[in-house]
Amino acid sequence: MADSSHQTGVLALEDGSVFRGPAFGARKTVLGEAVFNTSMTGYQEILTDPSYFGQIVTMTAPQIGNYGINPFDSESDSPKAAGFVIRELSPVTSSWRSRQSLEDYLKASNIPGVEGVDTRAITKKLRVTGVLKSCLSTEGISDAEAIRRAREWPGLIGVDYVKEVTCKGPYVFKSLDDEERPFTVRGTKLHPTHLDRKRYKVAAFDYGAKRSILRKLVYHGFDVTVV
Repeated sequence: MADSSHQTGVLALEDGSVFRGPAFGARKTVLGEAVFNTSMTGYQEILTDPSYFGQIVTMTAPQIGNYGINPFDSESDSPKAAGFVIRELSPVTSSWRSRQSLEDYLKASNIPGVEGVDTRAITKKLRVTGVLKSCLSTEGISDAEAIRRAREWPGLIGVDYVKEVTCKGPYVFKSLDDEERPFTVRGTKLHPTHLDRKRYKVAAFDYGAKRSILRKLVYHGFDVTVV
């Protein structure tokens, strides 16, 4: 759980639903589409997935943050989700790959989060209605204010987010994934198996491409230039 001294956070949906719980991450108020993800793992990949840009993501798995954050699993150069909603923030970060806790990662990335809410209820609502406009705040605003902000947010219709998630300029993709280079774990040298085949040059158009796609292209013998 987040520290008890933290501000209470609130998630308000445009239909008037309000969910309150301990805040974590950044102290901030954000507006965005409320969506959900049912993955049991992969919260770092979800937070950095360009397809979640401008959205407030609810995770249905009961505990999030247990294996921390590492330098290799991000799907882009920075987090793209606007806010994060979970049932329970793990009090322990337990992984030899971890370099940072989820709490510290969200603080450093200026992303607010709220825990201790009924994420299954949020998910069931969104499954029926589809995405809803929402407001997530860790700044102590009232329920009525959060609902008002959610309803007044204009939404994503006509908004061009591609320019926010594409690369700044062309570059040759070099995988930083630790599974694609030798590394040592408890004295054991692990070497990934690479396919011995002719390499081809390809251009990948970045409209919000995930790094896992680019990694796969490199692994299967392509020299990738991202444009």
